[in-house]
Amino acid sequence: MRDTRESRLLLVLLVAIAFALITVDIRGGEDSPVDGARQAAATVFGPVEDGVATAVDPIGNAISAIRDSGSRHDRLAALEKENAALKAELGSDDRNRSRVKQLDKMLKTAANGQYGIKGAEVIAIGAAQGFSWTVTIDIGSHDGIERDMTVLNGDGLVGRVTTVGPDTSTVLLANDPDFTVGTRMEKTDELGFASGQGDRPLRVELLNGKAKVKKGDRLVTFGSQADRPFVPGVPVGIVSRVDPSGGDLTRTVYVEPFAGLTKLDLVGVVVEAPRKDPRDTVLPPQPKATPTPTVTVTVTPSAGASVSGQPQEQ
Repeated sequence: MRDTRESRLLLVLLVAIAFALITVDIRGGEDSPVDGARQAAATVFGPVEDGVATAVDPIGNAISAIRDSGSRHDRLAALEKENAALKAELGSDDRNRSRVKQLDKMLKTAANGQYGIKGAEVIAIGAAQGFSWTVTIDIGSHDGIERDMTVLNGDGLVGRVTTVGPDTSTVLLANDPDFTVGTRMEKTDELGFASGQGDRPLRVELLNGKAKVKKGDRLVTFGSQADRPFVPGVPVGIVSRVDPSGGDLTRTVYVEPFAGLTKLDLVGVVVEAPRKDPRDTVLPPQPKATPTPTVTVTVTPSAGASVSGQPQEQ
């Protein structure tokens, strides 16, 4: 097209129309009157643009594919983390269920003995404190814990507090060789002193050398003056062996502790002693003896045999 007056007028007219359309589109916002035309153009030219972009931009497509792949990998990793967290949560739930049972059993023991207790968690064993059988619990003087308080769990006697810090305390376990507690036999009331022997049963010296005691008998704490270091009535253990009586002034028996002293988790520190001695009420019920089935044998006499035991006449 030659540069004539008509062509210049046509160019000015087209520019004016273009500015007019832009102004209308901007002022119209979301309800622009040219939306229909724009959508129609997109319908017609969109596939062509996509095809051209795919053909002329392979590097962009590759980057996009890598990005998508990374997103899928990230999603898989996230799912794996979610699964791991779920498994950990389930494991935690199992542990929490076990701890709830421990706590419930311990609270029942405390209620039966009318002990006021402060719950605690075992957070360390005594390797760092020497060769004694001790554990560290997560409560201390800030929680009202004092030296020589009785420590128990849902099964029975655990030990006594020996060292108290602001937020933690050390407990000497009942199986430590330096541990001694006064005991009383269930029903017979025979008194004695139980001492720890490490991983072996407790050794109990009964004051009565002629005391009648047998395997399966049970013991509780006798208690101490002013309830320190032991409150009365806490289950200690069950007799596993009795030394023959040799005429000594005392009699020795060996006792398996009720509490599993090598697998402690939750314990209770007795911060308030009972108003009266609970005696044997804290001991668990005795297991009922399984009755021995009676076998009836029926003997049918054979021919020629004597039923009464008298000789048969020939």
